[in-house]
Amino acid sequence: MGTSFGRGGATTYQQDLANSDCIVIMGSNMAECHPVGFQWVVEAKERGARVVHVDPRFTRTSALADLHVPLRPGSDIAFLGGLINYVLTHEADFREYVLPYTNASHVVSEDAELPTDLDGLFSGYDPETRTYDDTSWQYEGSQGLQHVAAAGDRDRDLPADHEEEGGEAFEGGSIEDIHHVERDETLTHPRCVYQLLKRHYAAYTPEKVAEACGIDVEAFRTVAEWLVANSGREATSAFVYSVGWTQHTVGAQYIRAASVLQLLLGNVGRPGGGILALRGHASIQGSTDIPTLFDLLPGYLPMPHAEQHPDLDTYEQRITAHKGFWANARAFAVSLLKAWFGEHATAENDYLFNLLPRLTGDHNAYQTALDMIDGTVRGYLLFGQNPAVGSANSGLHREALRHLDWLVVRDLTMIESAEAWRSAPEVTEGRVRPEDVGTEVFFLPSAAHVEKDGTFTNTQRLLQWHERAVWPAEDQRSDLWFCYHLMRRIRSKLSADPEAAEEPRNASIFSMTWDYPTEGAIAEPDADAVLREINGRHADGTLLSGYPELTDDGSTACGCWIYSGCYADGVNQTARRTPRTEMGPVAAEWAWAWPDNRRVLYNRASADPEGNPWSERKALVWWDPEAAAWTGDDRPDFVPGRPPDYVPDEDALGPDAIAGTDPFVMQADGKGWLWAPSGLADGPLPTHYEPREAPTANPIEGQQSNPALREYHHRLNPYHGPIDGPDDPYPYVATTYRVAEHHTAGGMSRFSARLSELAPEMFVEVHPDLAVDRDLEHGGWATVSSARGVIEARVLVTERIAPLNMAGRIVHQIGLPYHWGHAGRSTGDAANDLFPIVLDPNVYIQEVKAGTCDIRPGRRRRGPGAAFEGGSA
Repeated sequence: MGTSFGRGGATTYQQDLANSDCIVIMGSNMAECHPVGFQWVVEAKERGARVVHVDPRFTRTSALADLHVPLRPGSDIAFLGGLINYVLTHEADFREYVLPYTNASHVVSEDAELPTDLDGLFSGYDPETRTYDDTSWQYEGSQGLQHVAAAGDRDRDLPADHEEEGGEAFEGGSIEDIHHVERDETLTHPRCVYQLLKRHYAAYTPEKVAEACGIDVEAFRTVAEWLVANSGREATSAFVYSVGWTQHTVGAQYIRAASVLQLLLGNVGRPGGGILALRGHASIQGSTDIPTLFDLLPGYLPMPHAEQHPDLDTYEQRITAHKGFWANARAFAVSLLKAWFGEHATAENDYLFNLLPRLTGDHNAYQTALDMIDGTVRGYLLFGQNPAVGSANSGLHREALRHLDWLVVRDLTMIESAEAWRSAPEVTEGRVRPEDVGTEVFFLPSAAHVEKDGTFTNTQRLLQWHERAVWPAEDQRSDLWFCYHLMRRIRSKLSADPEAAEEPRNASIFSMTWDYPTEGAIAEPDADAVLREINGRHADGTLLSGYPELTDDGSTACGCWIYSGCYADGVNQTARRTPRTEMGPVAAEWAWAWPDNRRVLYNRASADPEGNPWSERKALVWWDPEAAAWTGDDRPDFVPGRPPDYVPDEDALGPDAIAGTDPFVMQADGKGWLWAPSGLADGPLPTHYEPREAPTANPIEGQQSNPALREYHHRLNPYHGPIDGPDDPYPYVATTYRVAEHHTAGGMSRFSARLSELAPEMFVEVHPDLAVDRDLEHGGWATVSSARGVIEARVLVTERIAPLNMAGRIVHQIGLPYHWGHAGRSTGDAANDLFPIVLDPNVYIQEVKAGTCDIRPGRRRRGPGAAFEGGSA
């Protein structure tokens, strides 16, 4: 969504689904995994909305939908591409929205070539490095600069004469001399984005989609007709997704495909429309906003690269756009440095930019696990993470943890990652002896959310303050306590050693601001003080009211620019709890949403180019000519006071360059991107590529799988090839999912007696026909295997997971919940043991929603002879 619209958060909020006329849920079992939010889907349906669930399994969400479409795992882009083709061939796009608000009219370089020209590849592909050069994807008239994405394939080699420019680094994009980009508002130029879309998706016919997805043609047509009928001036449709979309080697492009479709239908920035990204738990959104990701700094500022960004000026070239609010990126970065280093950060010393960490290559969690096995990573800290169960190829991760010198685990319970050395399956089978494992494990019990103050940032970018109900018991401590006191003790120890205190590598330890007040007998840091630091201050200590006040002269300090305003007016805005009856329809006084408490992003697009609502029924934000201001039910996501007829000067920069008809204020051209000239590692348009391990050859494109996907060849990470007929060693499709009774890798649920009673054992879902073929008995045991490992599970025979008819060939699929591991009250084998480490090239997420496997009756073998290391395709 960041590349398409300018920001990487959900465009809308859950309650707004009640305003939708059609809701398509894909890659999510919302009723079970997000049951509180699902109430607004039910409300929309009661108001007459159509609800569609597109998912391999028939679930509780399917049961409440008007239509369930059981597509094959990994074929979602084929389905979405078919919908795009339907809209284009039927001329059903909302043209009055598409022309002024998207880049449909922009003419693309004559050097750009599509997969139809290059047998499944876009122009710019290098087969040796398996990367793209996006130069040929640029607009005609804007050549001369390349634009490098902040996430994804950041460590690629750049040419010696490479000139960098930022913008898309932070979700959006930057294009120099945007005023001179060639446009064709008739949308007939053969290289305008609109025509390129038509050519690219022409092959995605209903019949081809049915073949690729294993679905009924009429079911596809029904979804297409419902979407078109419920989009336009008087109606809007919404898409909802979760990790069923993201955990693929083309996961980022799944979301891109929905973005393209929603832009064509005019559903972005409008009530009841948009795309809602359902996050995995209460603060997953927060963990990317103030990131736990290796390649980002707070607020989606990219991590500097060791070779490319030696100083703040070169980094500024990387991050600053010519047009839109990313033109102020230096102010965001300098204010962050002032928040971290305080009075030590000055203009003379480059605000201590040199003390920031640097990227030197691929530092994602999977590469780190391989580095543990190779001995280059010797110590590890795990905060609320359980790779021994939750990561792809879990067995490899358990092996990696056993290669460490030391491991610190902070969690509520003794999770599998803390026990990998003494009770993992490899130990109980006799393949590993605890006495041979040299890892020293430190388990430090953490406090639960009811035992600490703080905020959650949830699915809809909403920061909600939660208060401590009780103090942590015994030696349990919050993560805030641990980090604060660990830093304090490290600084104290280094201070006692004069030589260590003078070492350059320790400069950040002594320069960091670390003066948070504490409370209680355990000296708990004050979370409210941390939130104030995140909000930001002026030099005189007064709190900022929002990110427009940030400066690049060192007079403001801000821990995360997108959160600036969460403590505006000296009030903890995240703690607001105004009753529903005392607020407007968007509930703007319940907590605080980034940015600037806007609930529907890009809501300038809820009005037509003249500033009037598209219809009274779908009014949200509009221009009030008498007040000379944008007004409405939501806080306008636009330049304050900017009239609809404003046309910037050709030499205008930053926010001044945003025209009155540019709703996407973080983008370089102010438009929603149907075609992405930069910002993605695997192509400017979503394209159907098969999963790395697939049941078929690609039925649409000449290229089998994502040409830029990230593989990790290792003896413990072998790969399968495509299924080659019924005699293939791994002839079935496998997918993973969640159940309502357990939470992610199980650390918060399988140790609970009541939840374990509700879902006591690991199981595998199979269709009755597969049960007959493989002699599987309902309630009995089955062994599921891949080249990575073997697991066992109880058999659940059900018609909820149907076989697929793919061009006359029946392909069976099995479903595996991924919550179980060897620790806790309810134990079982880890489903993720089966899946390989193979990643999306943009965000480094694993592909565990589509793979291949075998299934046989009976329990898996045990003992030293049970080792399983299949071959690589």
